[in-house]
Amino acid sequence: MRSDTASGMQPAAPLWLRGLAWGGLLFLHFPLVVVCLYAFNTEASAFSFPLQGFTLHWFEAALAREDVLQAIWLSVKVASGATLLALLLGGLAAAALYRRNFLGRDAITVMLSLPIALPGIVTGIALLSTFKLAEVDPNFWTILIGHATFCMVVVYNNVIARFRRMPYSLVEASMDLGADSLQTFRHVVLPQIATALLAGGVLAFALSFDEIIVTTFTAGHEKTLPIWLLNQLGRPRDVPITNVVAMLVMLLTMGPILLAWKLTQGTEAVAGSGK
Repeated sequence: MRSDTASGMQPAAPLWLRGLAWGGLLFLHFPLVVVCLYAFNTEASAFSFPLQGFTLHWFEAALAREDVLQAIWLSVKVASGATLLALLLGGLAAAALYRRNFLGRDAITVMLSLPIALPGIVTGIALLSTFKLAEVDPNFWTILIGHATFCMVVVYNNVIARFRRMPYSLVEASMDLGADSLQTFRHVVLPQIATALLAGGVLAFALSFDEIIVTTFTAGHEKTLPIWLLNQLGRPRDVPITNVVAMLVMLLTMGPILLAWKLTQGTEAVAGSGK
């Protein structure tokens, strides 16, 4: 009888290791479950157990508040703009670096990774210092630029990995058959990297939407949704509304992350795959 490894199947993890993995996941997600449960609680300003009752009133109250809607809309605008910039800059950087060797290439690669590799507070202070030196007051655009710096890394990593699995012979064959650079990119290269771009884009959107550390240094008087949530922690009477908004943030960011995972699932084994 062939072993699992010989038949191409990965051996199953030991039961104790699977138990530890599931236990770790439950430990990490238990606070999220608590927040979601208390978003439906009838009690107005405390976390008594068991829950006092079930209500949808707080959802109506949260969506009726102008400050909540403004914070959500600002976060959506920032995340959308940062994602577009990240797709453009990250995609171009990946195209420039994936197969060409030149002086300073490694240094550029490290610099591209720094915004997400460094602690957020370091990135935030660096951006704030840069804006002050340029005499730019914190506003919507400084938030967008700050978010684009680390969102670009996510797109770059996805796209350059796909580029490295794409046989360059596809490009050469297209050029040999008479296609120009634009036609080759549109009909050969873009279909190969499309889902890598999409996966990087949706993940960048999710990261930008719930980013708070870098935003704190670049927002000025603007209030994105995470900053709004942080300010609400000292207001006990708004606890139920805060729970509702926190749950909505989790649901909004969970979707793009799961979509990015689904789009890249199973594509790492196929060189030049169009997935």
